[in-house]
Amino acid sequence: MSKISELSDADDAKLEALADEVRTDRLSGVVYWIALFYGAFGILVAMNQTFSWDAFGYVLVDNAYYYLLIAIFLPLAFLIFPARNADRHHVPFYDWVLSLLTLTAAIYLSYHGGEMVEQGWDIVAPALPTAAAAAICFLALEGVRRAGGGALFIIATMFFLFPLWTDIAPGFLWGFSKEPLELVRAHAMGFESIIGVPMRVAGNLLIGFLIFGSALVVTGGGDFFMNFASALMGRSRGGPAKVAILSSGFFGSLSGSVISNVVTTGKLTIPTMKRVGYPSVYAGAVESCASTGGALMPPVMGAVAFLMAEFLNVPYSTVMIAAVVPAVIFYVALLLQVDGYAAVNNLKGMDDADIPNLWATFKSGWYYIFSLVALVYMLVWLRLDLYAPYYAAGILIFCSFVFRRGDKRFNLTTFRELVVDSTKIISNIIAILAGVGMIVGSLAFTGVGGAFSRELLQIAGNNLYLLLAMGAVTSFLLGMGMTVSACYIFLAIVLGPALIDAGLDPIASHLFILYWGMLSYITPPVALAAVAASIIAKADTMAIGMRSMRLGLINFILPFIFVLNPALILRGEWDDIIIMVSTALVAVWLMAACFEGYLNKVGVIGWSVRIPLLVAAGCLLYPDLVSKGAGVALVVACYAIALFQRKSVAA
Repeated sequence: MSKISELSDADDAKLEALADEVRTDRLSGVVYWIALFYGAFGILVAMNQTFSWDAFGYVLVDNAYYYLLIAIFLPLAFLIFPARNADRHHVPFYDWVLSLLTLTAAIYLSYHGGEMVEQGWDIVAPALPTAAAAAICFLALEGVRRAGGGALFIIATMFFLFPLWTDIAPGFLWGFSKEPLELVRAHAMGFESIIGVPMRVAGNLLIGFLIFGSALVVTGGGDFFMNFASALMGRSRGGPAKVAILSSGFFGSLSGSVISNVVTTGKLTIPTMKRVGYPSVYAGAVESCASTGGALMPPVMGAVAFLMAEFLNVPYSTVMIAAVVPAVIFYVALLLQVDGYAAVNNLKGMDDADIPNLWATFKSGWYYIFSLVALVYMLVWLRLDLYAPYYAAGILIFCSFVFRRGDKRFNLTTFRELVVDSTKIISNIIAILAGVGMIVGSLAFTGVGGAFSRELLQIAGNNLYLLLAMGAVTSFLLGMGMTVSACYIFLAIVLGPALIDAGLDPIASHLFILYWGMLSYITPPVALAAVAASIIAKADTMAIGMRSMRLGLINFILPFIFVLNPALILRGEWDDIIIMVSTALVAVWLMAACFEGYLNKVGVIGWSVRIPLLVAAGCLLYPDLVSKGAGVALVVACYAIALFQRKSVAA
């Protein structure tokens, strides 16, 4: 997997415009050194709060801590992320002004954090705190525009202003209104908006995991997992596609970003797939689906999983465990489909010269796997949600320093790279979540979130399937215009309670929302993952999107299965869990056989067998033992028919 796709400057620019993490060239000169030292200070502040070091004998109350994070990382967002593409290579004077203004206002609010709570400044406050609150509100909106894009900015602004006129809104949109000064005080100095749930998640949980992800990247973890996947799967038929699936799963589970995953791994995997015979459209679709699934794969999963844990008031490990089986099933489905396609089209594996030795690869980077295992162990068995990512990052850095050789051995240069990379990612997240928090705040101030949930229940009546269909469509549509985090937060407030009140499992309900919000990445007309893949594959975006839908079809079905039968997310009795998981895996195998026209131990099959196999898969997925028995009988019949047809042709 050593060859990288050769893209034109225009194609590189398009990919950078799609990927939030790489769309700035400002991290040089004075901005680099500010990001290094000021970012390092911010990371130390987060660690001080997490580990309760109480440095210098000073204890930060919660709101003072969150304002201090804003004072550190939001000013950096104005220096790192440009207001317009023309400024991507330099920092104009107004960005320095905005950065200084953000620092001043946020430091002021942090210093007066205790006084703010004691005197109720979120309701009535003196002129100076109100001015600082107004400044933070508007700066947060500009921050979300730069870090999250124009669509998210428009949505955040609409929700920010919503409480001004909700008292004259019709129907379930009616709610309690606020005057302009009341509004900025509530958003900036209350506990439900800018420093609400999203900022609490960032400050208490997310920063540690972002640092761990950056440590994996800067020490060469991405290269290791790519080579490890190549060593495992490269020689099998259609090997490059399987390598793409595994490597994107590894990378995506750590980064949580779909587009960044496509851009980073796709430059290697898509050209390699094309060289062994996969069409450009198929190669782009494989990478799109694999990268989308990476954001659903534990142990990290991105910011949404941590938000889910906060909304549900459960440990992050509980969400992580629930997400494992559906994510594994999705990747098994992809592997089976690309294997079937390779068998039908007689596609070979990678050239031996491009396949690294498995044992040598493992020896060169075993500590990456060890650090992940340590992270999972600390999360699941020791329940160290707050501390686990910092400990895991420490283990990884120590092992990289002791065992790694070459340019990726941890040294002072790597340390600087780690701090700056972490700072850039944290600044991006803080800027987005400060703006997204206003969505939560407006729904809380006005009471519309609860009214919306009740309205959905009333429209659906007692029809659970109608409620789920409405929820799926809503999640999908919002996923087109919002980031996954913003989409999930909004629906966790307005749709989550409706699903739970209908008697569904809380974790399954929230995972349902997350899955359907993610599907817009591979579904036309938006299909941002397909857009990024099409640039690398040099193929039609719509064709890749349509093929991605077919390859990722199981992800359209899985949310309905686990929300109706939580055994698939490991919630329930063990006998139910074993039956549901095993039949789901068999069903995925049958679906792959149907879609690609290849059945193991038989070979190529026609539609006379493919259609019954799809019916059998549906029977196995349905949560009823009689249905599952019928599915097994149908599979046996299909095998008998297929073997008979093969013998007839041979005769």
